[in-house]
Amino acid sequence: MTVRSPAVLLTEIDHIAIAVRDLEAAIAYYREAFGAEVHHREVVDSDGVEEALIKVADSYIQLTAATRPDSPIAKSIEKRGEGLHHIGYRVDDCAAALEAMVAAGATPIDAAPRPGSRGTTVAFVHPKGSFGTLIELVQE
Repeated sequence: MTVRSPAVLLTEIDHIAIAVRDLEAAIAYYREAFGAEVHHREVVDSDGVEEALIKVADSYIQLTAATRPDSPIAKSIEKRGEGLHHIGYRVDDCAAALEAMVAAGATPIDAAPRPGSRGTTVAFVHPKGSFGTLIELVQE
């Protein structure tokens, strides 16, 4: 009997997201501690966040702060404090990756891919179906 492996859908780590209360303080810390500069900065109104991306090789550290009290970042910080929020995995086809994850038992947060920052297409998967890790699928 031959066991067929699924196609590899992850192409690389897109970003590690860190939820912070004070984006300016976090940016200053990364600059002072690592000599890091912001590569991209954007407000994503639909998610109620402002992000600052610090490039690390071909990936990013995404410092993200709430722009309104009802945003997912604000709720996360209120519940768990600052720190690791999610991991963004780069994929070639966000819809196909989301479908594969759901077929494997994941619980989607987004029913279908949607616009993300930097002109990307994204979809989030709930941590309950992904071994405690909030996952963002990112298609450039």
